[in-house]
Amino acid sequence: MDKGALMPSPDETCCVGGGGGAGGSSSFSSLRAYGRALAQTPRRLAARACAAASPGEEMSRVRARSGADMARALRWPDLVGLGLGGMVGAGVFVTTGRATRLYAGPAVVVSYAIAGLCALLSAFCYTEFAVDMPVAGGAFSYLRVTFGELAAFLTGANLIMEYVFSNAAVARSFTAYLGTAVGVDAPSKWRIAVPGLPKGFNEVDLVAVGVILLITHNPGGFFPHGAAGVFNGAAMVYLSYIGYDAVSTMAEEVERPSRDIPIGVSGSVVLVTLLYCLMAASMSMLLPYDVIDTEAPFSGAFKGSSGWGWVSNVIGAGASLGILTSLMVAMLGQARYLCVIGRSGVMPAWLARVHPRTATPVNASAFLGVFTAALALFTELDILLNLVCIGTLFVFYMVANAVVYRRYVGADDDEEGRRRGAVPTLAFLLAFSLVALCFTLVWKLAPRGGARTGLLVACGAAAAAAVAAFRALVPQARRPELWGVPAMPWVPAASVFLNVFLLGSLDRPSYVRFGFFTAAAALVYVLYSVHASYDADEGAAAAALDGAKVLDEDCKV
Repeated sequence: MDKGALMPSPDETCCVGGGGGAGGSSSFSSLRAYGRALAQTPRRLAARACAAASPGEEMSRVRARSGADMARALRWPDLVGLGLGGMVGAGVFVTTGRATRLYAGPAVVVSYAIAGLCALLSAFCYTEFAVDMPVAGGAFSYLRVTFGELAAFLTGANLIMEYVFSNAAVARSFTAYLGTAVGVDAPSKWRIAVPGLPKGFNEVDLVAVGVILLITHNPGGFFPHGAAGVFNGAAMVYLSYIGYDAVSTMAEEVERPSRDIPIGVSGSVVLVTLLYCLMAASMSMLLPYDVIDTEAPFSGAFKGSSGWGWVSNVIGAGASLGILTSLMVAMLGQARYLCVIGRSGVMPAWLARVHPRTATPVNASAFLGVFTAALALFTELDILLNLVCIGTLFVFYMVANAVVYRRYVGADDDEEGRRRGAVPTLAFLLAFSLVALCFTLVWKLAPRGGARTGLLVACGAAAAAAVAAFRALVPQARRPELWGVPAMPWVPAASVFLNVFLLGSLDRPSYVRFGFFTAAAALVYVLYSVHASYDADEGAAAAALDGAKVLDEDCKV
């Protein structure tokens, strides 16, 4: 019997996420039960960490845990609009000023083009998964069916972090633009200083909190810092492209996924990249890069200009509206991610509930809205941006690897084929990532000169040779029925390479914070999620067995 086709009973639905397992038992029913569960942690980790769900399970039994279905009412123009609305406010109004003044200078145009290319390559990878498996979980669901539960959980935790921090960053930038619109130039006039708190967390922004809660519940040359500055800028402005990721989470609500998702995701990335480059070029032509306002770069470009002060107010008002649309789309995406994480059993099932009237994940929306508002209240913009960029790049890196693995490893019901394809595919992905890392380290650390150039060329040639050899020697195990990434495996390999390279452009504190967050997520998985998932799996198995017995008894009658 195909367990992906089995639908849960109401009792099973209520038990998911720590509510019960076989026979109604639960790891969290009492302290003694939890102690027994902790004693079994190694066995449960071995059973659940690499357990991969099938696409059929994700689209039937797992999706049914939300209760009501999300309404399929979106078409490709809606997706393009969501992508434009989600990306434009988040990026060009928030990161451009810092990327231009601190890193790239006027070459921020090139930074946006590089980040846009990287986003487009990642968008192709997302699209193949979203068309094949149109559920709301995005990268979490894609990695759960490819690499298993632990990889999906850590990636999902970073996805939630990415959305929460980016929304908090955008909300704090909203304060600066709103101030410009009404003639209050300094954002600090809108914020309340709190003595005793560490720097970066000591200015309370009530405007940012208000807008999040409102939405929830309703000096010289084109390359002043060289090529390294351009790539550092590209890593920072990559935040600008988070919106297309949110579009992929709407797959469960799309009328015709095979037609609408490719146009909606890729089309929005291309249009936004062109728009960003034009806007960045215009800003760089208005002002020297070293006097650009890092908080509100576009409206700030007209401050102090005789007769043009009104333009600053108009831009501030328009940017404020753009930031609001960006927040709205991002809140849609993060709620759907958390909803599907709740469905999987690794977080409380309460988060997975879809309201029967609105057909939206109301509990996940409310929870993340309050959490985001709390961060936006205290945390400075630069701290939020660094955390968002590293989380975004990590998630896109994982999805690019996953699309290669899934294409070259056998079907879910072909164990022999999976074993035969898994070893060479994993070896290629590991080797290619190491070559990309070597290229990044040489670029960042080696002194300028002929030796550095030779090493970079050698790493690039090794990367290209690895892809060519893998393509020639390892056959694809599956072909997408509706839409697939073109030029496999070149496109996802290029995405992996660029993501690793841009990760290498980030600063050390970003990695320290990322490491702490990932360690905290792993701790949550060991102490809670693996046991909740184990209970849910046991409950599903018991329900399936009971259903099979009923069928057998019916056949005997």
